[in-house]
Amino acid sequence: MTANSARSPILSASELMAELAGGRPPVLLDVRWQLGGPDLRSAYEAGHLPGAVYVDLDRELAGPVRPDGRGGRHPLPDPEEFGAVMRRAGVCADVPVVAYDGGLGWGAARAWWLLRWTGHPDVRVLDGGLAAWTEAGGAVSAEAVSAAEGDFKPTPGAAGLLDADAAAALARQGILLDARAGERYRGEVEPIDPVAGHIPGAVSAPTTENLGPDGRFLAPQALRARFTALGVTDRAPVGVYCGSGVSGAQEVLALEVAGFPSALYAGSWSDWSSDPQRPVATGADPR
Repeated sequence: MTANSARSPILSASELMAELAGGRPPVLLDVRWQLGGPDLRSAYEAGHLPGAVYVDLDRELAGPVRPDGRGGRHPLPDPEEFGAVMRRAGVCADVPVVAYDGGLGWGAARAWWLLRWTGHPDVRVLDGGLAAWTEAGGAVSAEAVSAAEGDFKPTPGAAGLLDADAAAALARQGILLDARAGERYRGEVEPIDPVAGHIPGAVSAPTTENLGPDGRFLAPQALRARFTALGVTDRAPVGVYCGSGVSGAQEVLALEVAGFPSALYAGSWSDWSSDPQRPVATGADPR
């Protein structure tokens, strides 16, 4: 447990403004991303938090997709290659990092989770993303950013990671949350992956319900009540999966805000459904 482990993994725009004006400002990562769309570098270039470096989720926070689909649509990046990306972005082992995105928290949480998994001791997400920043009066800049080379060296294993077998076991022996939309969980639609449905025993827990109408995370007590109602307790292990390990990272973040540690099945449904031998459940019932 690090010295910062008791601190919330999210911070408000006003808190970030204060830290940027202080003596130990955090490194800023812009991780705006949209599912199935082009990268948002052009949006970053049009306006970003001053000093923020753009990180391309599909190319820099994921590894190459395998022809057989194993590992999912966003496989974990090679740790050394991920470390090189973070160093180019100015990430250092002893300097705080704050990631932000367009508002849902998916892209920022992916960077947050990867940095935690590879051992960075102080990384957080801007609650509400860019919209919260501008609503609070924060400036944006279109200036190009050239970050000084960082020194971060990844050491994978610092955060919980599940493979398919571990996720299946957790669905039987603990709590496995499915972070996708309810209709995908139930198998009514499947716009992306080859098979519709969910991992048998998993509980539907869409990420949209982690946020309030303002796009910010619910208060810790409200998140804790939400997850408790879904069966999460302090006594049983908790895991999360989604479509490809992106929105699921936001659910891991929400659980952390609520005080529940959890592990991520990074390959998620896109990895699970790539193997025709793996069982699939449909409908609202977890089983």
